[in-house]
This record gives sequence, structure tokens and C-alpha cells, in this order.
Amino acid sequence: MNKKLLCLALLMSPTAMADNMVNWWDVSVTALYGENYDLAPSEKQTTLTFETAGDWKYGDWFAFQDVTYFNGSNVSKDNTTYGEISTRFSAGKILGKTVGFGPVTDLSLALTLEEGEGPVKAFLYGVGMDIKIPYFSYFQLNTYRRHAISSDNISDGWQITPAFRMDFPVGNSNIVFDGFIDWVFVADEAVYETNFHFNPQLKYDLGAVVLGEHQKNKLFVGIEYDYWKNKYGVDGIVQNTYSVIAKYHF
Repeated sequence: MNKKLLCLALLMSPTAMADNMVNWWDVSVTALYGENYDLAPSEKQTTLTFETAGDWKYGDWFAFQDVTYFNGSNVSKDNTTYGEISTRFSAGKILGKTVGFGPVTDLSLALTLEEGEGPVKAFLYGVGMDIKIPYFSYFQLNTYRRHAISSDNISDGWQITPAFRMDFPVGNSNIVFDGFIDWVFVADEAVYETNFHFNPQLKYDLGAVVLGEHQKNKLFVGIEYDYWKNKYGVDGIVQNTYSVIAKYHF
């Protein structure tokens, strides 16, 4: 059922646009290849990531679905899936006035559903903030309470998630530096360790150069860095790797 919800989220944007509810929307697909991944059937992985993001009358949304293939001849299971649906309801948009203080330009009710194969299903709820920081195209800070849904999920606790983007014009093209941090803490540390996941991407707008001005902000190539201390809450597992990526926005 959750996978169907993710697929619906990936396809909802054009429909909502017809009702004049959406300010902007985006759908993209990313191909990633990397090595040295921990706690997986194979250290080498190829992942297809389907994403949608947008801004609407009462808030914003972001959803993604990963389909990961394990590159190895000895793996018993050659693929897995994982996805998230996140939405935020903006106090400023709902009330029709600025709700913030200092560099905080808005406050939101932040909700996230995590789903996938294995004990990973969880519902997160909390407060989101939009923060104005020089040189950042956007900076969001969401503070969540984690509630595990699957019976064998032991990640109940708290989570802080900053998400950001910076743009650097280069001639007729652009370099984008964006990503997120997930810091999960105050869980049951006897069985689930506090963990820190930093996952940025550095991408070059290749489409603007190769395909012309009309393809600007369409085709990106670059690298994704992945640092995860105590991955999945397992004490002492530190993932430190990167992937080469290609991303296309429809």
C-alpha cells in the first residue's frame, strides 16, 4: 500500500496544477552507481531514484522512491526498495501572513512517512522551519518525533533533518550543491545507536551546455557523497563512500 502511495505522489503534480493549487512542481529520475556500501548484500550498488517536489497553496511536498540493485554474483537478493513521502503545512500560507522570527521566515507542521523492505516503516511528525541564510537558495530545518510502524522497527526517538541548496552560476550553466542531514537520537541506545547521516550532491548542469539554453535545469551530472555513522543504528558501522550520478528533470 505504501508503494502505491509513493507512486501516486510522483504522479500527483500535473493533476494538482490543473486545479490552480500548485505554485510549482518537479519530477525527476536519478541514476547512481557507487561502491563500499555497508550492511548490504553487495558493496557495489546501482540505484534508480524517482523524485517529486513542489510548492502548493498550503505548503510543500517532497517524495522519493529508491530501487537499489546489488551488483554481485553471490547475492541472494539482487534488489530492494525504499521511499519517503514528506509534506509540510505552512502556518504562513494557511494564515495568510508572515509567521517567523529573525532569520526564520516560516513555520510548518512537518510530516514524513518512511517505507521499504524490512523493519524500516516509520511515521515522523514535528515542526519545520524555513530559514534565510546568505548564499543558500533555500535552507529548511525539520525537527521530528519518530514513531516506528513495523513491529520490529526499533528507531523510535527524535530526528533533526536540515535540507539545503546552493547555486553557483558558471557561464551559461550552473553548479548545484544540495542535500540533507538526518540525525536520529534519544532512541533506545541499548539496541539502536544514535546515528548521523550526511548525504550531499554536487551536480553540474550539463544539459545547458550540451543540449542548449532550452534544456537548462534539465540534465545534471556529478557525485553524491554518503557519510553515515552508526548506519541503521548499528554501533560502529560507519559508511563513507560516494556515487557517480546522472539526474534528469522532466
